[in-house]
Amino acid sequence: MLSCSKCLLPETAEATSFDDTGSCSVCRQIEVRDTQIDWDDRHRQMMELVAQYRDKGLYDCIVPYSGGKDSVFQLWYVVRKLGLKPLVVRFDHWFYRPLVEENNTSVFKQLGVDVLNFTPNWHVVRELMLESLKRRGDFCWHCHTGIYAHTMQIAIRYETPLLFWGESLAEYQSFYSYDEMEEVDEKRFNRAMNLGITADDMYEFLGGRVAKRDLYPFVYPPRKELMRIKCRSICLGSYIRWDTKKHVEIIKRELGWKGQEVEGIPPEYDYEKIECFFQGVRDYLKYIKRGMGRTNHLANIDIRNHRITREEGERLVKEYDGKRPPSLDLFLDYLQISEEQFLDVAMRHEVSPWQFSPNQVESGKRMPDMDKWDNTRVPWPNHPGIDIGNKG
Repeated sequence: MLSCSKCLLPETAEATSFDDTGSCSVCRQIEVRDTQIDWDDRHRQMMELVAQYRDKGLYDCIVPYSGGKDSVFQLWYVVRKLGLKPLVVRFDHWFYRPLVEENNTSVFKQLGVDVLNFTPNWHVVRELMLESLKRRGDFCWHCHTGIYAHTMQIAIRYETPLLFWGESLAEYQSFYSYDEMEEVDEKRFNRAMNLGITADDMYEFLGGRVAKRDLYPFVYPPRKELMRIKCRSICLGSYIRWDTKKHVEIIKRELGWKGQEVEGIPPEYDYEKIECFFQGVRDYLKYIKRGMGRTNHLANIDIRNHRITREEGERLVKEYDGKRPPSLDLFLDYLQISEEQFLDVAMRHEVSPWQFSPNQVESGKRMPDMDKWDNTRVPWPNHPGIDIGNKG
C-alpha cells in the first residue's frame, strides 16, 4: 500500500487524497490550520455568535457528551471560558467503561451542570449493530446516528438552538477543510456519520424485526423544525485551534480527569477513546478493512504536530496495530455470532489494495478492568444470523 510521504496515512483511508508530492490531504489541511487561519478572528466570530444565544432560554447551549477527552474539554471550555449554562446531553450506547462513570460524576459536580441521559432499547441496539456490521463492516451505526440525531431532537424539544461539538472533521479526514466554517448539520450527518444508511433504510433492512417507532432516536429531525428554533450546530474546533494533547493536560489539571489503557493503543495515549469497551473491536475491524488501526491515527496526529518523527510513528504502528483484541470474545457473545462469521463479514469490506491475513494475527493485551464489563447474555429469539460467504 502507498502511504503519505509526511505521515503514515495509507491510501485506503476514507475521504483522503494525495498530491503529486505524495502528501495526503489531511496533512495539507493541517498546514492550512497552522499557517492560513486567523484564530483570533475565529474566536471573535464565536463570541459574537455566543452573544446571540446567551440568556435567551432555559439553557444557553447544548453540549453533547460521552465522557471522553474531547467532550470533557468542550464542557469545561463552555462553562469555564465562555461562561454559558449548558444542557449536557449524553447518549448511552451501552458500552461505557467503569472509569468513565467515575470521571463523569466528578466532572458534573465540579462544573455544576444539568445532565440529560438517554439509553436506547437494547433489543433494538443489537439488531442495529448486527445489521450495520453485515452491511458496512461497522457495528457502530446506532452510536453515531444516535449521538447526532437524538441530540438534535433534544435541541428542538428544549428549544435550545446552539450546540457545541468538538473538533472539525478537517483535523483527521477530508470531508471538510479548515477554510470552511463547518456546521454539524444534516449534510454532515449523511456525509460522514450514518454510513450512508438512514433510519428509514434501516427499518427496511430489518424486515419488521424492529418497529418503526423504536427507531426514532436515530432519525435526524426535519430541517424546518431546526430552522424554526434558528439552530446553530457548530464545531468548537472551527473557532479555536484544536490540540488534543494540550486539551488533555487542561482537563487532567483542572478537573482531575483520568485516562486508562485501551486495547491496541500505546500506554502514552491513555486519553484516547477510553469510554467504550468495544473500541478495540472497532479498531480491529478498521485494520481488517483498511490496514490501519488506532495507533496509526494517533501517530499521524503527533507527526503532523511535530511531536514525533515518521520513523517513531512506524515503530509504534508495528508494535500495536492489528492485534486481536480480547474484547472480541465478549462482542461475539453479545451478537451471538462466531469468529468465522465476524471475519467473513469484515473481509467482504476490504479496501484494495489492502489484503488482511487472519493467520498472521497476534493476540492483544487484556485490559485490567475487563472483569467489570457487562457480560449479561440476553436471549435473542429469531436471531437473523449471518451466511458465510454471502457477498450480497
